[in-house]
Amino acid sequence: MFASDLDTTIEFLKGVGPKRAEILQKELGIYTYADLLGCYPFRYIDRTRFYKINELDADLPYVQILGRITGKETIGEKHKKRIVARLTDETGTIELVWFQSLKWVDENVMRGKVYIAFGKPTVFNSSYSISHPEMESYPRPATLTGNLTLQPVYNSTEKLKKFSLDSKGIQKMQALVIEQCLQEIRETIPAYILDKYRMVNRKEALLNIHFPKDTIALQNAQRRLKFEELFFIQLQLLSNKQFRELKFKGHLFSTVGKRVNTFYKDILPFELTGAQKRVIKEIRLDTQRGIQMNRLVQGDVGSGKTVVALMSMLLANDNGYQACMMAPTEILARQHYHSIASLLDGRLIKVDILTGNTTKKQRILLHQQLEAGEIDILVGTHALIEDKVVFKNLGLVVIDEQHRFGVEQRAKLWRKNSTPPHILVMTATPIPRTLAMTLYGDLDVSMIDELPAGRKPIETKHLVEGQRLRMFGFMKTEIAKGRQVYVVYPLIKESEKLDLLHLEAGIEQMRYQFPLPDFQISIVHGQMPNKDKQYEMQRFIDGQTQIMVATTVIEVGVNVPNASVMIIENAERFGLSQLHQLRGRVGRGAEQSFCILMSGEKLSREGRKRLETMVMTNNGFEISEIDLELRGPGDLSGTMQSGVLDLKLADLVKDQQILQEARNTVIEIFQQDPTLSLPENALLKRFVDKKSRGIALDKIS
Repeated sequence: MFASDLDTTIEFLKGVGPKRAEILQKELGIYTYADLLGCYPFRYIDRTRFYKINELDADLPYVQILGRITGKETIGEKHKKRIVARLTDETGTIELVWFQSLKWVDENVMRGKVYIAFGKPTVFNSSYSISHPEMESYPRPATLTGNLTLQPVYNSTEKLKKFSLDSKGIQKMQALVIEQCLQEIRETIPAYILDKYRMVNRKEALLNIHFPKDTIALQNAQRRLKFEELFFIQLQLLSNKQFRELKFKGHLFSTVGKRVNTFYKDILPFELTGAQKRVIKEIRLDTQRGIQMNRLVQGDVGSGKTVVALMSMLLANDNGYQACMMAPTEILARQHYHSIASLLDGRLIKVDILTGNTTKKQRILLHQQLEAGEIDILVGTHALIEDKVVFKNLGLVVIDEQHRFGVEQRAKLWRKNSTPPHILVMTATPIPRTLAMTLYGDLDVSMIDELPAGRKPIETKHLVEGQRLRMFGFMKTEIAKGRQVYVVYPLIKESEKLDLLHLEAGIEQMRYQFPLPDFQISIVHGQMPNKDKQYEMQRFIDGQTQIMVATTVIEVGVNVPNASVMIIENAERFGLSQLHQLRGRVGRGAEQSFCILMSGEKLSREGRKRLETMVMTNNGFEISEIDLELRGPGDLSGTMQSGVLDLKLADLVKDQQILQEARNTVIEIFQQDPTLSLPENALLKRFVDKKSRGIALDKIS
């Protein structure tokens, strides 16, 4: 994308050398001149305003003062040595103090000369001073770096500062690269797109992101570079989709046969919601196009994704194909298996399950039946991807919570048939619209945004530590009605750093409040052996225990309709998405369910906002948008799919319009030029070819 000069190793930039190059690589990932140019300022300081000394206020973040050095002296010895200078204007005098770089200050800050001093004012002994101010002689020299009205501020670290690579040091490096290589910067976006959105060229954008001549130039540069970031993410995602559609033919599910019709008309014990019907129709149309389906189904907890998946798998069976469903944990796999088996009531097809705990004898029989085509639907965990698992004719793969699987794991399922099976991805974690466009932009997205009829909204309350006895009383009332209760803790053992009510202390408290033999408690946490965990969960599922005390291992995978109360301890320590997932463990039966968020009295502004949001709404999609605002895309994407979002400048919350423009532009390009063969798209063709090298059947987004 860049000319060869910009590919020069950063070591060879004047003043850098091997040691500084090494620390730049480790701390900021800067290896070349191009990498340095791509290291953008994170904010700017307005250097147009000059303060008078009598206007100073200790609350001001930074000030710029024009004055004359009227005195300078060196005070103290050895490590206590410092230089103190007095800067005077017509309204007063301020002290400037340096503890480091004393040789430079001694040689460059001269008594009697006029300077611009810039820094943070502080009060000491009723007088103002500035420690380690930036100093510029006045008048400023007319150079690229000296004429700044908006001063860029770059990220630095303590290690970088030891090599004089603070923000000012990085700024000087940027100036050198731009002065040497400005003419070598090549355009990356076709001219017709720049014209359409009236964007500046890349050269002008990079110059003004680092050294903006004014606010308007900075805004134009930011908009151009944000668009570029989002545009190339969309181009990569949608070119992957285009590649699949052109390269891989999909199984044709042309028949809606006996299995789908009988299940829908005679077996299904409830009416599908409008949202479920809409999504099933979208899947039906996908599987008639003759190309491989790649669809993401988002649905809140309890919205009925399993039924949608089952009807899709029955559609595959009606057309002579097998289907499988892969879940990230054995608990979740067993839950899906029992849900499907219960819905089918032993009719229509043969369903089986394969997990790490399936015995050798069971496996041998299952492998034989699967290869012979006698198993129609196989539910399982990672065990499904083992080489020994061979399908006769796999037509559809359903992946639940796909972010919990690696790309290579998913790819092994794809390779289990000569023609790639259709892929249906499901998630119970509602994803903000902008994040879905960037993380899953190459998938077609369906939303089940409607809960089944008769499902009562969960009542959510926020209680503080002083209301704990009220919480215990409520638990006893619900248990007396025959209900069951979850109590979730963020930690297993006491932490010296975090003053949280941890699980072990909580169990002692529970046993005191709910003594044997009247009350039975299940205990589940991540450090238990799987066998013990399964045993304790099963006791709760079977109703043998009334209370399950657990860490977040029950976030996904436990379905107990009789459990009507979810208590989350130290709720302020959980993210919004996790709180919503935990709350979704209740509200699965016909009875009114409750979620109680326990917290300390003192809450951060963000912690309070999260708990207020939970009390205010049950809508997972609303919650996901607020979560994105609070946490930012980095944290959220990390839990979903790593390596897709590498945004240096764009913000998915603030820049939704730019993202939509970028995505729409890419969609239009592929509609008009599917193979990017037109001359005006040559730049884009080079980018796609570079990125797509190595894409083969193991590419599942």
